[in-house]
Amino acid sequence: STETCEYGTLIDTRDGQTYKTVTIGSQTWMAENLNYAYTGVPFNYNRYTSDSTSWCTQDDTSKCSMYGRLYTWAAAMDSVGMWSTNGKGCGFSKTCVPTYPMRGICPEGWHLPMQAEWNALFTTVGGSSIAGKMLKSTSFWSGEARGSDAYAFSALPAGDRDYGIFLNERSRAHFWSSTESGNYDAYSLNLYYGDNADLSLYSKYYGLSVRCLKD
Repeated sequence: STETCEYGTLIDTRDGQTYKTVTIGSQTWMAENLNYAYTGVPFNYNRYTSDSTSWCTQDDTSKCSMYGRLYTWAAAMDSVGMWSTNGKGCGFSKTCVPTYPMRGICPEGWHLPMQAEWNALFTTVGGSSIAGKMLKSTSFWSGEARGSDAYAFSALPAGDRDYGIFLNERSRAHFWSSTESGNYDAYSLNLYYGDNADLSLYSKYYGLSVRCLKD
């Protein structure tokens, strides 16, 4: 429970933003969604283009303060190698062989979690069948979809972005992992209406949330 958690803060020196952090078991997580404005690389997929590879939900800048930003997997992995070379070249239609831990878009000293690290979090909070309830925040979720936030992870329902369409705000939370499956898909943590949590594949061109894990 939260009685056994340790709390702190993280300052992202790139833009000065401060994030809450929480230690759950042996892992220290960001307790808020990343809100780093990764906007310098255009997005181009299947004749759809955008001036960015990260977005505020519904293109409403006020929602970035609430939910953080949504990132393509390439942006989450820092495919242009802006901060590290581990994820350089990783993206849609490409298979990469990253060196772990994968910093990706995370602040220095933090990294994009692997699938196995998400699974370790599930185990710590009681297993995947109740991890959704334990990790979801008590607010912003629609009706009975909200969780107990028993470990102060405070997962928020930013939804996702498919092409230019924002979907599932207030009903779903998705967080990228650094673990891919072939050229087109990567694993993400998914939280829905029920108490469970799962790790399943999403296309790398989707816009999903990011939580960083301390090295």
